[in-house]
Amino acid sequence: MQTSANLVWLIALPLFSSAILLLIGKRANSWGHVMATIVSASAFTIGVVEFFAMQSRTGENRAVTQNLFTWISVGSFNVNASLLLDQLSICFVLLITGVGTLIHIYSIAYMSHDLDRRRFFAYLNLFIAAMLLLVLGDSYLNLYVGWEGVGLASYLLIGFWNQKPAYATAAKKAFIANRVGDVGLSLAIMIAFATFGDVSFAGIKEHAEHASSTQLTAIGLMLLLAACGKSAQFPLQSWLGDAMAGPTPVSALIHAATMVTAGVYLITRSNFIFDQAPIAQLMVLIVGGVTLLFGAIIGTAKDDIKKALAASTMSQIGYMILATGLGPIGYAFAIMHLLTHGFFKASMFLGAGSVMHGMKDEVNMRKYGGIGKFMPITALTFGLGYLAIIGVPPFAGFYSKDKIIETAFNAGGIKGVALGVATLLGAMITAFYMTRVVILTFFGNERWGHKDEPHESPALMLIPIGLLSIGSIASGFILSKGQGLVNWLEPVVNPLKEHHEEFLPAAVISIMTLAVVAIGIFVAVSKYRGDQLAQAPEKVFALTKAARRDLFQDDFNETVFMRPGQSVVKNILNIDYIVIDGLVRAVGSVSLTAGSRLRSLQNGYVRSYALLMFIGALALIAAIWVLTA
Repeated sequence: MQTSANLVWLIALPLFSSAILLLIGKRANSWGHVMATIVSASAFTIGVVEFFAMQSRTGENRAVTQNLFTWISVGSFNVNASLLLDQLSICFVLLITGVGTLIHIYSIAYMSHDLDRRRFFAYLNLFIAAMLLLVLGDSYLNLYVGWEGVGLASYLLIGFWNQKPAYATAAKKAFIANRVGDVGLSLAIMIAFATFGDVSFAGIKEHAEHASSTQLTAIGLMLLLAACGKSAQFPLQSWLGDAMAGPTPVSALIHAATMVTAGVYLITRSNFIFDQAPIAQLMVLIVGGVTLLFGAIIGTAKDDIKKALAASTMSQIGYMILATGLGPIGYAFAIMHLLTHGFFKASMFLGAGSVMHGMKDEVNMRKYGGIGKFMPITALTFGLGYLAIIGVPPFAGFYSKDKIIETAFNAGGIKGVALGVATLLGAMITAFYMTRVVILTFFGNERWGHKDEPHESPALMLIPIGLLSIGSIASGFILSKGQGLVNWLEPVVNPLKEHHEEFLPAAVISIMTLAVVAIGIFVAVSKYRGDQLAQAPEKVFALTKAARRDLFQDDFNETVFMRPGQSVVKNILNIDYIVIDGLVRAVGSVSLTAGSRLRSLQNGYVRSYALLMFIGALALIAAIWVLTA
C-alpha cells in the first residue's frame, strides 16, 4: 500500500486552527472566522488533490496510508496512530470538507452579530477535525478517538447558546444519548481484542473469516448500538429533534452531512463483520426500517421547521441503515444516498436558516405563509432540495432512494416484501410532510403577524445554498452513471459479489415509487391548500397527537430509564448517608466522647500529674515483679 504525507494535514489544519482561536481569545474576533474558513477550504483542496491522485491509480493500488507514530506497544500487541484513505473514506473526506466549507461561508453572515463568533468557528473546525479522524483512522481504536471527539464537538455546538437553559439541556441530552452508543463501540473493540488480539480493520477482516458466528454477532450488535447513538436511530433517536437548539449552520453540518452519517460509515466499514453475522445484519434491517417510518411519522406533525427537517434526517438515515443491512450491494447504495442527502438536506437546513433570518428567528411554520414572493431565491433553492428528497426525477434523491427501495424488494421472500413496502410507505409519508413544509412556509396566506415584510438573505448565505442546490440536482445522476459509485467502492465493500433475483423489474418499482410520492403530495396539497390558521388545531387524530410528542419516545425513556434510575440513585444515596456516612459519624462521635472523658483528667495541677506518674510507675513495677516472680 502506498503512503502519503498529506493525510495528517487534513486533520492537523482544522485542529490547530481551532486551538489557535480558542487560545488567543477575543483578539481573534475580527479575523477568526476568515482563518477558519480558509483552513476548511484548504482541507477540501487537499481532499480533492488526493481524490484525483487516487483516480490515476488502479483499483488495487488506490488506497494510501500514513503512519504517524506508535501509539500502544505492549508485548506483541501494537497499535499505530495511522491514517487510511481509500475509496470509502475519500467520499466522506470530500463531503465533510466540501459541505463544511460552504457552511463556514454561510456562517460568516449568519453569525455576524454574535459576540462569540470566533468561538463558534473554533468549534466548527474542532468538529471537522474529529470527523476526519473518525473516517481516516485505520483501526477501531483510532476511529474511537475521532468518534469521541465528534461527541464533544457536537455537545459544544448544540449548546453554543447555553445561556438559554433549554439549549443547554438539549446539548446534555445529545451528549448522554451518544454516550450510550459509545459504550457499544467500546465493548465492540474489547470483544474484538479479546477474540482476535487485534483492533485494526485489516487484522480483524483477516481473522473474521475464521471466527465463530457468535463472536461476530456480539461485535456486530455492539457496533449497531454505537451507530444507533451517533446516527439517531431507534431506540436512541430522541436527542435529534432537541439538538435543533443549536445555530442553524450546526444543524446543517451535524445533522445533514457529518455526525449522523458516522453510524452508516461504521457499519459500512465493518462490512466484513456484518456479512458473516446474519443475526446482526437482520437487526440492522429492523432498526433501519423502524426508524425510517418512525422519523417520517414524527415529521408529519412538526410545526417547527428545523424539527421537521430533523425528523426527515432521522428517516433518511433510516433508509441508509436499512440499505447497509441488505448485503454488499446495499452498502454502495447507502453511501450513494448518504452523499446525495448531504447536498439536499444541507441546502434545506441552510434554507431554513435563511427563512428564519428573514422572519426574525421565528421557527413556527404556522406563522409563516406566502413568503416565497419575498424570498424567491431561498424558495427556489429550498424547492430544489424538496424535489430531491421526495425522489422526483431527475433530482438526486430519485437515483439513490430508488436504488434502496429496489434492493429492499430484491432481498427475497417475505423479508423483501416487508422491507419494500416499508420503504415505499416511508417515501409516501416523506412526500406528504415535505410538501406540508413547503406549503406552510412559502405559499398560502401571510401569517407572520408583524408589519415588517420578510427579506432575502445576504449573498454570503445564498451562494452556499445555491451551490448545494446544484448538488441536489446533479449528484444522483453523476454518482449512478455507469454504476460509477458502485464500481468505485468495489474494492472496499465488494458490491458486485452478490446478486439477488429480481423481484420486480426496476422500471415497475420506479413507477410504484413515483405513484406513492404523488399520493403523498396530493394528500398534503388537499389538506393544506388555502388559508391556514397561525395556531395548530387542537382537535386532531390520536396519531397526530402522538407524533407531536415524538411518538412518546421521551415519555418512554423517562418512565423506563430516567425515573427508575433516579430511584436507584436515591436509594444508593440513602445507603451512603445511613451506612457509610453513619459509620463515619459513629467513629467521630466515639472519638469525641473519648476525648471529652480524657479531657476531664486534665485539671492543670502539677501535683496531680506527679501523683499519677508515681501511681503508674508503681503499677509498672508491680506488673514486672508479678511476671518475673
